[in-house]
Amino acid sequence: MTDAQTAANRIHALRAELDAHNHRYYVLDEPSVPDAEYDRLFRELQALEAEHPELVTPESPTQRVGGEALSEFGEVRHEVPMLSLGNAFEEEDLRAFDRSVQGGLGLSAGDLFGGGAEVEYSCEPKLDGLAVSLLYRNGQLVRGATRGDGSTGEDISSNVRTIRNVPLKLQGEGWPELLEVRGEVYMPKAGFDELNVRQAESGGKTFANPRNAAAGSLRQLDPKITASRPLEFCCYGVGQVSGELPATQVGMLQQLKAWGVPISRELKLAKGVEQCLAYYRDIGERRMDLPYDIDGVVFKVNNIEDQQQLGFRARTPHWALAHKFPAQEELTELLDVEFQVGRTGAVTPVARLKPVKVAGVTVANATLHNMDEVARLGLMIGDTVIIRRAGDVIPQVMQVVAERRPADARPVHIPEQCPVCGSAVERTQLVKRSKGKATTSEGSVYRCVGRLACAAQLKQAIIHFASRRALDIEGLGDKIVEQLVDTGLVASPADLFTLAYDQVVALEGFADLSTRNLINAIKDSSKPTLARFIYALGIPDVGEETAKVLARALGSLARIRKALPEVLTYLPDVGLEVASEIHNFFADEHNQQVIEALLARGLSLQEEGDLNPEFAACATLPGFIDKLNIPFIAATGAEKLAAKFGTLEGIIKADWLDLRQVERLNEKAAKSLRDFFDNPANAQRAALIEAQLREFGMHWESEKKTIEGLPLAGQTWVLTGTLELMSRDVAKEKLEALGAKVAGSVSARTHCVVAGPGAGSKLAKANELGVRVLDEEAFLVELKGLGVAL
Repeated sequence: MTDAQTAANRIHALRAELDAHNHRYYVLDEPSVPDAEYDRLFRELQALEAEHPELVTPESPTQRVGGEALSEFGEVRHEVPMLSLGNAFEEEDLRAFDRSVQGGLGLSAGDLFGGGAEVEYSCEPKLDGLAVSLLYRNGQLVRGATRGDGSTGEDISSNVRTIRNVPLKLQGEGWPELLEVRGEVYMPKAGFDELNVRQAESGGKTFANPRNAAAGSLRQLDPKITASRPLEFCCYGVGQVSGELPATQVGMLQQLKAWGVPISRELKLAKGVEQCLAYYRDIGERRMDLPYDIDGVVFKVNNIEDQQQLGFRARTPHWALAHKFPAQEELTELLDVEFQVGRTGAVTPVARLKPVKVAGVTVANATLHNMDEVARLGLMIGDTVIIRRAGDVIPQVMQVVAERRPADARPVHIPEQCPVCGSAVERTQLVKRSKGKATTSEGSVYRCVGRLACAAQLKQAIIHFASRRALDIEGLGDKIVEQLVDTGLVASPADLFTLAYDQVVALEGFADLSTRNLINAIKDSSKPTLARFIYALGIPDVGEETAKVLARALGSLARIRKALPEVLTYLPDVGLEVASEIHNFFADEHNQQVIEALLARGLSLQEEGDLNPEFAACATLPGFIDKLNIPFIAATGAEKLAAKFGTLEGIIKADWLDLRQVERLNEKAAKSLRDFFDNPANAQRAALIEAQLREFGMHWESEKKTIEGLPLAGQTWVLTGTLELMSRDVAKEKLEALGAKVAGSVSARTHCVVAGPGAGSKLAKANELGVRVLDEEAFLVELKGLGVAL
């Protein structure tokens, strides 16, 4: 076979593959490969066609833009084709583009003795959305269309009218009789997250990324669905125009902005390629904090006459370029799936990948979360997969490329024995309780039952115990913990407080000073607050916030250790499942031994005290009866029973005749109540819960206490961005000391957002909802006004 025949065959194969990808991307909105893989295939085809120009045909993907219009929508013919942009991936690509522009304009490129003429460029982020055209006649929006194949798109007029920031009528005056505005429809990150939550709650399809969500939302046949989606529009240029516009790209966009058309807030003018590169680097550093997804920066020659002089290729303009960021998604092969054991015994699958560079970092491993995720992906060992890495986020397997599955692909199975200690691996059980019954279902997590006899769990438990937000033992890192466990010096967190100088100094990497530093750091950690200690214990499902709730509400370790699940549910944000985890943890004999050993070895808890006044006499008899989940006894029935009998004992002892006298208590409810308390276990349990409520001071007959009001009690605050004068941890502590709850997301119930430099989607959400926003300086002034020492 000749070289020409080989090239022809490869060109034919590349065209077929690219056409298939175009169809999936532009028409079906179901891309099967990441952009980086598509770009590689496209560049290979370009190179082959450049070597063999006789093989170029009009239908080649290099000679057109995308796919065909959907048949469900009417077709729109673009009078001025909607072209795509050439891509740059390296700095030298951008420099070559600049030299090409200078040459095309007849400008001096400079020499060893001086620089040449510098071209002005408009700079703006390359939004990751769907390109659309908006046609205005006499200032009125008359049509919206997708790009389609560049020549023909789809009529989506009804849908674009639902996008809130698309002007239905241009503002001001002086706009041309005919004006075609072009731009990108996209979905902000915050809106995308909320949409996926809604979709999951309603059993609908969730979206892989904001770009797919925007495309799927914009091309709904029912405009009401589009209207319910958080879409936005950003203009980047114009098409056909019957009149004069400013003579520069930036000037033209600013004029459109004056007419009410949204443009990028990041639009800037750069003089020369070096300023372009500086803009690219700046946006790249801020990329993760932007409220929307971008995949690069677009540079355009600013002078419109220069654009016209430079002209077009068949597919792209000579005067514009997209400088893309390193790919966040890549294709690679799943070599194996291994299983890691965490501090709670959770056995988690981890993908071992053929190493590939993603977003500038070589990735060989990726999280798979749990076996439900493996099943959802339909993952098999040997598959080609799409992995994604955004910022510092752990790489994730996003999708399986099913058409590339090899014949010898193997299924993924959870191990029956722990890969570390050999103990049994069991699937967690979820218990859902309702009136009179408990339903058990399988959870998504598998656990090793070996607990601290499992070296992996022991090491992770001690690493967590010593971590910054727990006991904060400085210098006790992962490697040192591994040495302490492997040498047998530490078999529980309590053993840390018996470590002797001679034991530590003998470890690898330790000398006199480092040994004394570690011993002193352990000693310095022996007076934690109650909240830090509870968090350090590593109770399943108990994070920092729940630990703070337990410490603030119950006030002492003794109360927390003995609290029954039903009593714990009187605390805010503590449901019965978490309450059961807490109770079971403290009821475990081994955990009791570890806590007693810690206290015996000098651990002294700070900030212990009485029950928080907020929870004194917080229980009511009707609420107590309702919490027992007696079938057919709802809140109203519970109130009637409490009003009639006055005490729990009276309700337990009530006979049929007594119950018949309860207003509106039907026979079915009365029988259910009598059957419930005729069971001695139920009556004893109810009495036990009541006794503990009385002991803690939470009983309805307990003494009410005066609550000294905190100035921010009941308020929810959010911290975002970088605080320069005070760390976010310190800011959080000060807000909580004032009674505020510090949340991780913004909602309509948020009272205030503190936004430092780099604030992104949370700040945008706050502005959208009209939530009060403070910068750091104003925040510090507010704290001072509330009497906080800074």
